Amino acid sequence: MIVVLPLPLLVRWFWPAAATRQQAALAVPFYDAMQSVLATTKGLHTAGWSLFLASMMWLALVSAAMRPQWLGEPLDVPLTGRDIMLGLDISGSMREQDFSVNGRTVERLEAAKVVASEFIAKREGDRVGLILFGDNAQVQTPLSYDLQTVQHFLNETIVGLIGSSTAIGDAIGLAVKRLRSRPAESRVFILLTDGANTAGAVSPLEAAGVAAQNDIRIHTIGVGAEAVTVEGLFGKRVINPSRSLDEETLQAIAETTGGQYFRARNTAEMVEIYDLINTLEPSEIDGASLRPLTELYIWPLALALLCSAMIVWQRGRN
Repeated sequence: MIVVLPLPLLVRWFWPAAATRQQAALAVPFYDAMQSVLATTKGLHTAGWSLFLASMMWLALVSAAMRPQWLGEPLDVPLTGRDIMLGLDISGSMREQDFSVNGRTVERLEAAKVVASEFIAKREGDRVGLILFGDNAQVQTPLSYDLQTVQHFLNETIVGLIGSSTAIGDAIGLAVKRLRSRPAESRVFILLTDGANTAGAVSPLEAAGVAAQNDIRIHTIGVGAEAVTVEGLFGKRVINPSRSLDEETLQAIAETTGGQYFRARNTAEMVEIYDLINTLEPSEIDGASLRPLTELYIWPLALALLCSAMIVWQRGRN
């Protein structure tokens, strides 16, 4: 576009202005002659200013047409990664206080939230989503690169939000619906529960078969201590708070889909499990970078409009 910069000069050169028509001079009084001289001087000044503004306007228009741009600093962006849905049981049994965090006894759900949040923070470059299930299953957050938002909604989760039952099959079915359109090598569902399937329209094994057909790996985690000492009417006694956990079904789900089954009896084991899953499902970031581009043509265009407005204003005064 810079080649058109001298275009006004070429037009002026090859297409001269029309000759000014000469008129016969008239004798005028001295005062009128002075007024004529002053008007001529003012006209020359106005013409020079208008030429300057027109030249600036043309230069600004050509600059805007050249589309100047500013390249920002390179930013690392993930172009490839895995799509991971986390399935979290929030049924009534997740209130059981047989886990600890920082030396403090907490509910199973609270421990799961802490450990899963740390897992999410390590999945830079992956799209992570969250499914909650109780009487039914629902998507709490869709697959997203915004890991902080996923962590936020995870931390806001409470026991019994969608009922006290456990719809494991529905949770798997919902994960299949969300993951089946994603690249085949990156479809992962991590399902955490402390019970057996007691609700929902789909059985867990049927849903696992559909997941396997869609190349979705499911890693299952069974949580809950195996022995807890409690006070009773006849003294202390040891109970198994995980007696309702259906490990056989969780193992079958993992085997059917090519995943693994893990058993978390305490918080430390849960941390180890998520670390192991991080190893099994590594992020595949290719280290690409992006330089943000900012368009600058608006500034010379604004200057051209300003010069045009000033020319119009000046001619209006004359």
